[in-house]
Amino acid sequence: MPYSNNSGGPWGGGGNNGGDDNDRNKGQRPGNQPPDLDDLVRKGQEKLQVLMGGKTGGRGRGPSGDGPAIGKGAIAIGVLVVLVLWLVASFYTVKPEEKSVELMFGKYYATGEPGLNFAPWPVVTKAIVPVTRENTEDIGVGGRGGQFDQGLMLTGDENIVDIDFQVVWNITDPAQYLFNLADPRETIRAVSESAMREVIGRSNLAPILNRDRAAISQEVGDLIQSTLDNYKSGVNIVRLNFDKADPPAEVIDAFRDVQAAEQERDTLEKQADAYANQTLAAARGQAAQLLQKAEGYRAQVINQATGEASRFLAVYKEYAKAKEVTRKRLYLETMERVLGNVNKIILDENVTGDQGVVPYLPLNDLNRGGSN
Repeated sequence: MPYSNNSGGPWGGGGNNGGDDNDRNKGQRPGNQPPDLDDLVRKGQEKLQVLMGGKTGGRGRGPSGDGPAIGKGAIAIGVLVVLVLWLVASFYTVKPEEKSVELMFGKYYATGEPGLNFAPWPVVTKAIVPVTRENTEDIGVGGRGGQFDQGLMLTGDENIVDIDFQVVWNITDPAQYLFNLADPRETIRAVSESAMREVIGRSNLAPILNRDRAAISQEVGDLIQSTLDNYKSGVNIVRLNFDKADPPAEVIDAFRDVQAAEQERDTLEKQADAYANQTLAAARGQAAQLLQKAEGYRAQVINQATGEASRFLAVYKEYAKAKEVTRKRLYLETMERVLGNVNKIILDENVTGDQGVVPYLPLNDLNRGGSN
């Protein structure tokens, strides 16, 4: 049933009070009716016109009453605001650890150095790149993106080794870094992994695990740098950290047993070599000593024979001069040498007991008595 004009609303309000309600609600919007958009736009234009130096109301139209009147001051302010915004967008600051790459219509234009730089926007845009910050790429430590087998590599002697290493790099040429590599970090990771696999593929397992890590790090770092230089990447390899080189986790216990057995074998071999060297040195010393004794004996015999021959020749010369005297001298010397250590008793046939003289003379006993 339609409501009457005097009902006072949808819930009714009494006929006599209708006039009072209309007076109380005068000037309010009925129900939930939205505000008039035209009124809001008009009021906003009037406020903006006042701020920019114009006039409002019936006064808010131009001389002909057709539009808002904008003064020269408003235009100057607008131009000044646009100029300030353009300067703010064109001047930029580069920190000491950064460099900027300026692009003119999307192409390389110049490289900005640290400090205040100017790039007239929008003709010239910029990209700021940190050049001294050290970036790292970890490979073989669980892998990024779920690649847990990145560190498993095949060695030259057909063994598998699990390697963890870290590549530390920074940017040397921002322009090359931005324009020549579509995905710099993934490129560096791929090049680093490929270089490590190449070097490991030329090496045996034992040196990798024990003593050749520094040499491998140097070789891999040089190979990565040369490859990135060929790409003109603008990237510098600061260092390569060789963190771990172990057999795969599935066989590490058995591998450790093998390593322990090899170390024990090496120890026994070294002990055997030491014993062999000691015995050989002793034998060589004894042989050298025997040779020296033989040489000494030979020299002694030769010298003695030479001396005897010289003495014989000397005696012969004297014998040739006086044969009888020399013969007697030789006889006496020979008898002295022969009978010198023999018990000697002299018997005289011409002496008898009647004369009271002992017929023999014990020379040895007399010599002992004399020595006492």
